[in-house]
Amino acid sequence: MKTLLTITLGAALAIAPARAQGADQGITRQQADQILQELRQIRQLLEKQQAKPAAPAEDAPTHAKLTDLAGVHMLGNVDAPLTIVEFTDYQCPFCQRFHIASFPEIKKNYIDTGKVRFFSKDLPLDFHSNAMRAAQAARCAGDQNKFWELRDMMGKNPDKLDIDHIVGFADELKIDSKALRACVESGKYKEKVQNDVLEAMKVGANGTPTFVVGKSLPDGVDGELVIGAMPFQVFDEKLKSLSK
Repeated sequence: MKTLLTITLGAALAIAPARAQGADQGITRQQADQILQELRQIRQLLEKQQAKPAAPAEDAPTHAKLTDLAGVHMLGNVDAPLTIVEFTDYQCPFCQRFHIASFPEIKKNYIDTGKVRFFSKDLPLDFHSNAMRAAQAARCAGDQNKFWELRDMMGKNPDKLDIDHIVGFADELKIDSKALRACVESGKYKEKVQNDVLEAMKVGANGTPTFVVGKSLPDGVDGELVIGAMPFQVFDEKLKSLSK
């Protein structure tokens, strides 16, 4: 199944940089357990697919163009020449790996310096029972101008995304947790999250995390897909080549 094969690729890419970066940034026992659990789930789902006819082979897309980022939560200078759009799943341990190991360097070297604007979109996977809730919660926090704060907190804690933990994070971040809970339970942003999923499928973002990295358009980006929890060096090389 295409989606699962892409996620498996993300797993391999997540583990490799962790080993290469040395003891300072190596994965913890908890992160390793999360990755193993994820791979077991993928294996189980793949086993269920064995009896089904194989889909025709097709080339994986590499080019992606997004033309409507108006209203999407963004970090950085709106006029930055380069754009990164992430399709994320808050329950995905590989997304956690990216935000712990790679994102801080991207932010310091590219977002904070005005070279890159960074957009966040959602791709909650079906077999992550808390991912849809978390995606809605982040948007609900955005109603209180706390999107990035809750996004960061949930991204670092993919195993603690039941509603009680999310409300606890909200209290810790000085977010009105009653309003947040009511927003999540109302399903206010469910359709918008689902629209992100449909957009992700259209451009070939079938695993998490997936990024579109390219040159900025007035309300979008024209670039390439980067799939998996890639190390900072991969983004650094690609962004430098786009700047030439």
